[in-house]
Amino acid sequence: MNARSPWVELGRIGAPFGLAGWVHVSSYTDPPEALLQYAEWQLRRPAGERQPARRLEGRVHGQRLVARLEGIEDRDAAARLTGATIEVERSALPPAGERQYYCVDLIGCAVENTEGRALGTVAYFIDAPAGAVMVVEDRGEPQAAGAPGTKREHWVLADPRHLLEVDLAARRVRVDWPAELE
Repeated sequence: MNARSPWVELGRIGAPFGLAGWVHVSSYTDPPEALLQYAEWQLRRPAGERQPARRLEGRVHGQRLVARLEGIEDRDAAARLTGATIEVERSALPPAGERQYYCVDLIGCAVENTEGRALGTVAYFIDAPAGAVMVVEDRGEPQAAGAPGTKREHWVLADPRHLLEVDLAARRVRVDWPAELE
C-alpha cells in the first residue's frame, strides 16, 4: 500500500445495544472516547461496500463505547451493522505530531532491526496491556522450489524506545528489536 488512503479506520461496530438501535463500538483511538469527536463516519462492511453514517449520540459504556446512528431505529437494523469498520476521512484527523504516526500508514512497511536484519513487513497492530504492538510478518524463504516459506511473526512494542526510524516515503521502519526474541 504505497498510496495513503483517504480513509482511516478508527473502530468497529459490535453487537446491538438495547432495542432502540444503539450499537456497541470498539474504538482504536487513544483515548477510546476520542472516536466520539467525529459525527460523520464511513462504515465499511466486511464485503467492502461503504455507507455514510451520522453519529447522533455516543458515550462510554464499560470498556467500550455505545452509539446511536441516524436511520438505525431498532435492534434488527443495528444487528445488520455488526462487524462494519468505522472510518473517517484522513483530512478530518489532527496532524500526527513529531515521531507520531497513524498505524494505517505503517502497514506494509518493511522492517529491519539495528543489526540490519530484515524482520518482515508490518501486517497489523494490536492493543496489549503494555501498549500498542506492531505485528511484523516474515514469510520466510521457501524450503524447495515452488514451496511456500514458513510464516513467522515478530511482535514489536510500538513505542519510541523501539521504533527508531520511520521513513514513510521509502516504506521502511528501523527498530531496536532482536530477531531472536521470540
